[in-house]
Formats: sequence, C-alpha cells, structure tokens
Amino acid sequence: MKHNSAVGLAALALSWSIVNASARGGSDVGTILTQIKAVGREGSGNVEAGKAWKELSRCEPNALPTILSAVDGADPTAANWLRLAVDTIADRAVASGKALPATDLESFALNKDHDAAARRLAYEWLARVDPKAPERLLPAMLHDPSVELRRDAVARVLGQAKARAEKKDTSGAVAEFRRALSGARDKDQVDLISKELKALGAEVDLAAHFGFIQKWMLIGPFDNSAGAGFEKEYAPEKVVDLAATHEGKKNLRIAWKEYKTGNPYGLVDLNKVLGKNMGAVAYAFATVTSPVEQPVELRAASNNAVKIFLNGKLIFFREEYHHGMEMDQHAGSGTLKPGRNEIGRKCGHFSYGLAIPLEARCRAPNRPRGIRTGREKGGPSDEPNWKKACDCPLDPSVLVLFRRRSCG
Repeated sequence: MKHNSAVGLAALALSWSIVNASARGGSDVGTILTQIKAVGREGSGNVEAGKAWKELSRCEPNALPTILSAVDGADPTAANWLRLAVDTIADRAVASGKALPATDLESFALNKDHDAAARRLAYEWLARVDPKAPERLLPAMLHDPSVELRRDAVARVLGQAKARAEKKDTSGAVAEFRRALSGARDKDQVDLISKELKALGAEVDLAAHFGFIQKWMLIGPFDNSAGAGFEKEYAPEKVVDLAATHEGKKNLRIAWKEYKTGNPYGLVDLNKVLGKNMGAVAYAFATVTSPVEQPVELRAASNNAVKIFLNGKLIFFREEYHHGMEMDQHAGSGTLKPGRNEIGRKCGHFSYGLAIPLEARCRAPNRPRGIRTGREKGGPSDEPNWKKACDCPLDPSVLVLFRRRSCG
C-alpha cells in the first residue's frame, strides 16, 4: 500500500508540475499546444487533443496570451479547442476573483499580426474585466483588418452620429455617419447608415462603397438538362472569345452580351439579360488589371452549382442545387499576375421566373494597389469608376474581385 501511495503522489506531483509550467508558458505548455494543433479533420488526433486540452484548461490566467498566440495558423478544429481553453481558464479565473493579464490581453488585441478571431476573444475578456477598455481601444479600430473588432468600432461611431442627429446637429450627424460608413463592411450596418444618411438628405453610393463591378460580359443559356452541363466544358470555359458565337441550349446561336447593372449592390438579373430558361448554365466574364503580383480571394454566394475561374484556372467549384445562400459563403484563392487578369463564373441551373443576381467587388490588401476593372477593347470598361471602386478602405487582409449572388 505504501508503494502504491508513493506512485500516486508522484503522479500527482508530475501533474501539478505540468500545470504550473504551463501557467508560466514553459516547455510543457508548448508540448500541450503542439498536441492540440496536431488534431485533424474528421476526428484525426481527437483523443490526444482531448487529453491535452484537459491539461491546458487547468492553466493559470497568465498562460492566456500564449494560448491565444497558438491560434495563429491553427486549422479551424484546433482553433476551436484553443479558444475553448481560453474561455474555460478566463471564466474560472473571473469566478474565483483572480486577475486576468489585462496588459498582455490589450497588447494581443492591438497586434494586427495575430489571428482575427483570437484578437476578438482577447478584446472581449479585456472589456469584461476593464469597462474602460472599449473607449480606449475602439477609436483606433475603425479600419482594423479584423472585421470582428471593426464592427464594434463602427457601432461606437454610429452611436455618436445618432446622438448628434437627436440634437438636430445635421452637419455633425452626417459627418459622423460618413465616418462610420468608412469602416463599415457588414451589410446590415451599411444599410442602416445609408438609411440614416438619406433621412438627413445625404446620398450614399453603395456600389462605390463596396467596390462592386457593375459591367460584365454574359453568355448563355447552355444546356444543363439533368445537371449534365455543369461538368461539360462549353466553349467559353476553354477560350474566351468575346467576338465568337456558340451553339447554346436548343441549338440556338448565342453571343456574348455586354451588360451594366444599375443595382446598388451590383446585381444582374440573368433572366432579363439571357432570357428565362429551365435547366441551363451561363457564364460571366470580367477583367482586372494589377500593377504587381499579389494574392487574391474570389468570393461567391450561390444557392446552386457554381464554378469560379481566375486566368483560366478553376479555383473553386461546388455542385449543389437549391441549398441556402448567404454572402461570401464560397471562396477560392489565387494569385493576380502583373497586368491583365481574367475572372469568370459558371452558374448552373437557372429557372423561369427567378431573378438571377450576380455581383462582384474589388478590394485590395493593405489599401488598394492600383487595381483596375474593365476590359481594354470590345466590351465594357469601368475606367471612369475604377478608382472609386478600388480606393474604398475595405478589408486590408483580402482582395475581393468577384462575388456571385444567386444562380437560381
């Protein structure tokens, strides 16, 4: 019995040693974090990660910055484990009256190199223990690359704008609403600000704010009976020749059509442009010009099948019909080359009586880098408006060139 007790005490001492080393950010916490970050999708490494998480969640509050930093570069599954550990440790500390490392949390939240969701989590816990933190931090976050943090900063300025409007300070209210708009990217906030400005007699160019591309070349319908047309490579998918005609659905000759939408959100009704059809696919084409090589993310929203191309390369596809749709639900990543770049979209299965909106927008990382939209010859050009579309201070972390709304 004495021997067994000694073993038990040794195990307890070892466990306590690991927890204390973890709290100090020593080598053991690094080992634990490595085990958690090794977890894969579909349950790979889950058992090991679960055991490691239990050890990690016993850490003291001063380990929080180290755990938050581990979210950088972690895949979504591992990031969820880590964020849950942060909440568990912080919850326990607050409930027991222990102090959180407020100074370190503030430094983490302000560091734009860290993961956006982790920064948001650090900010939320800081604000919980320091009620003055939002007023101290949010003024500098109106154009922060983290959408999660910027939303709160926009809400703060919105409150100031509404207060001025209630005092009948029209010019001051308009100035504050426009300041809020300069940082707003979420549609609900943008719509609210636009409504308030219009009520004060000020107009808002939503297309310019979001940077929507409003001029397109469109062609269709091509046959998609029984969904066979989604995988079939029709002529526009091989070579884009805007002067060519092609054999479309029901053996009709079809040609590219230039179209400019007046919709403030850049929406295009394909039924209106290409005619109402059942079981069909259509293509949309536009170009952008970049002065340098730079990363790009093409985002899309669609409730039907979709393919996205960049310079002839398929960078995203999803064949699914009549599912839900929300903005930016699909995304494909690629690289812009210096000069002219071609972006394209294939949309499957549009139907009679349904508006088929199509939208795109252009935004640059770390402020725009001279990106231009339009085509050089034989089609639409956004030359007069390209600067408006690309100079708006959108997400510095991503360049969005193409967004698609609905295919059916």
